[in-house]
Amino acid sequence: MPADHLNDVKHAADVPALLQRFRTRQARIGVIGLGYVGLPLALTAAGAGFSVLGFDINAAYVERLNRGASTIKHIPSSRVAEAVAAQRLEATTDFSRLDEPDALLICVPTPLTKHREPDLSYVATTAQAIAARLRPGQLVILESTTYPGTTDEVLKPLFEATGLTSGTDFFLAFSPEREDPGNPNFDTAAIPKVIGGDGPEALTLANTLYSELVATTVPVSSTATAEAVKLTENIFRAVNIALVNELKVVYAAMGIDVWEVIDAAKTKPFGFMPFYPGPGLGGHCIPIDPFYLTWKAREFDITTRFIELAGEINTHMPYYVVDRLAEALDKRGTPFSRAAILILGVAYKKNVDDMRESPSLKLIELIEARGARVDYHDPHVPVLPPTRKHALLAGRRSIALAPEVLQTYDAVLIATDHDAVDYRLVVNHAKLIVDTRNACTKAGIASDRVIKA
Repeated sequence: MPADHLNDVKHAADVPALLQRFRTRQARIGVIGLGYVGLPLALTAAGAGFSVLGFDINAAYVERLNRGASTIKHIPSSRVAEAVAAQRLEATTDFSRLDEPDALLICVPTPLTKHREPDLSYVATTAQAIAARLRPGQLVILESTTYPGTTDEVLKPLFEATGLTSGTDFFLAFSPEREDPGNPNFDTAAIPKVIGGDGPEALTLANTLYSELVATTVPVSSTATAEAVKLTENIFRAVNIALVNELKVVYAAMGIDVWEVIDAAKTKPFGFMPFYPGPGLGGHCIPIDPFYLTWKAREFDITTRFIELAGEINTHMPYYVVDRLAEALDKRGTPFSRAAILILGVAYKKNVDDMRESPSLKLIELIEARGARVDYHDPHVPVLPPTRKHALLAGRRSIALAPEVLQTYDAVLIATDHDAVDYRLVVNHAKLIVDTRNACTKAGIASDRVIKA
């Protein structure tokens, strides 16, 4: 049945008028989800001259943004304050205003369930809210990473149940986010935008909009193709990281430094791309996205053995690191069950405060399960936030680094190689260092108390 606000009347959209509004930047842009993807996108649109209405369920985030304060550490508040002062950015928790923007960009989480199946609950809830207010002439673009077919099989039927028709009354597209939080070389505007539309009009509209926001657009033939592009990018990384993680284990048994091997191999000017091992995978993309494809592949009776094996290897890395830590302590005559361990870095990657799927949280749980005491230091994460998998760790606080503090721990485990950490201080005063990121070598520090893992 058509939505009540349409009064049972269909109105074909004026595509030329909407295109003109995008080209002249007179259109209003709605961004749903103001996290690590949505906020940079909203600020990019505001900086390009669009009026942006941001939606989020977190009232505290909305209040901070509306007074010009950033909610993400690596995004300066000055960017937010400038957009708010120019009246280019407004945030709201009022989803009844979803009919105001000309384009709605969906940037909500797409996690996995505990059984490693896609959790589209955030997307579904958002889509239902949009459907309740969907009006003729709106462009809706999903940016959240998902399996091929989501836009066409999940969003489109829900929106068309309002009585409006995709490609005639409203327009639907998929354009995967490609954010790399904390990367100073590639902000949102500099990263090429892949775009797939539900029909030629939707593709033209989405391509025109993004052309005003980013330097390069990459149109593809369908929304499913665009969805597959993002999965392919992250599966490529997940598989290659699994490979070097496995090589790390093999070479360590042979007494070979895998980081030295990779640094030498990358001097080859063709046919090799360096990937580096670590204590496990973190972030919302690489540990999650491959399993969206493995789940969807089952519909076609296909088993994605290569992808699933990579997932198993990467998931096992925290266990390997803890075993290496235990071995190193044992050689020093320190029982693991009575040891005090300091973890350096709990964010999933260097120089950011992003805790999504951080392997450090798993490391803390595994170490404590063996009876050891664990503290952490992270200059970007003063307090551990609540997470879906590790809720009991929430509220723990980062300790300050000092010589007398380091000397109280039996081992320091480097899990994230933040630039702000003084690794020379750590090596000079810690009894034992287990380095999962090659941070000490990169800092030019050598010591027989540094064990690579």
